[in-house]
Amino acid sequence: MGNFKEDIARVRAFVFDVDGVFTDGGIIPTPDGDFIRKYHAKDGYAVAYALKAGYDICIITGGRGKSLEMRFKLLGVTEFHSNCADKLSVMKEYMERRGLQPEEVMFMGDDIPDLDAMRYSGIPVCPADAAVEILEVARYVSQFKGGEGCIRDVIEQVLRAQDRWAKDSHGVTTVPST
Repeated sequence: MGNFKEDIARVRAFVFDVDGVFTDGGIIPTPDGDFIRKYHAKDGYAVAYALKAGYDICIITGGRGKSLEMRFKLLGVTEFHSNCADKLSVMKEYMERRGLQPEEVMFMGDDIPDLDAMRYSGIPVCPADAAVEILEVARYVSQFKGGEGCIRDVIEQVLRAQDRWAKDSHGVTTVPST
């Protein structure tokens, strides 16, 4: 483990929790058993941009619901694990399948269920409003809270460190073309 900026230049994959990271942690239950969550558009754009640039993105969340699954499907995320109680096992299996080493994986979590996966990741990061236990293991704490741009922050930093950010002014669309 060296300099943070040098270490993020080796990142090939991002693994993210959802509630408290992509969202502010608030959920509204619906009568059909789903949940309403609010996402930050810039976080979604950064995910789609990273995917377009060839990075692996994996979602491992204890959350569940059709709208949650649809959010990441629309962004183009194919590695999606919901209702997950053992994030570390899922992350290890994902990394093995993709041939990834811990130092190539950035994990962003915000609360105690993320601790083991963060400790395993070579580059554990978190939003500004993460739990104290998470703040203690994070190598980087975003200036942004969960649901307020912390995903965009870390993705942009990695891509800038690798000179791959904003190279294509055409951007990406996160809505499938018809």
